[in-house]
Amino acid sequence: MSHYLLSTYTVEGQVPGAPETAEEMKEFMERVAALETEMEASGTFVFGGGLHGPDAATAVRVAKSELTMAEGPLAESNEHIAGFYIINADDLDAALVWAGKAAEATNHPIEVRPFFATGRIADQVHEIPAT
Repeated sequence: MSHYLLSTYTVEGQVPGAPETAEEMKEFMERVAALETEMEASGTFVFGGGLHGPDAATAVRVAKSELTMAEGPLAESNEHIAGFYIINADDLDAALVWAGKAAEATNHPIEVRPFFATGRIADQVHEIPAT
């Protein structure tokens, strides 16, 4: 099995289909809970969570051996990651099935990205192809 990141995105100030009433929020939370229960029962779920908005971010950089920190997101964008799941899946096709379920549950677009082989980063070094 491989690990995949399913990240859900939202656009600041524009969340089509976002819950607007308490009843809609309850239905949204029930869909997400059902998805997570299904992921856990199948052994797919590894970890997941929702994130605070980009205004809660702190960007940390190193330039000329000096560490700097700035309030706000690293990238200048109106799109930001709203939440994520890390899942186990046999292959990309299986991960895409789960991404479809997550998109239906959250009503947000889902980006699917595979992790390099699990383990220490030193064990994941790949040769850069010659150009």
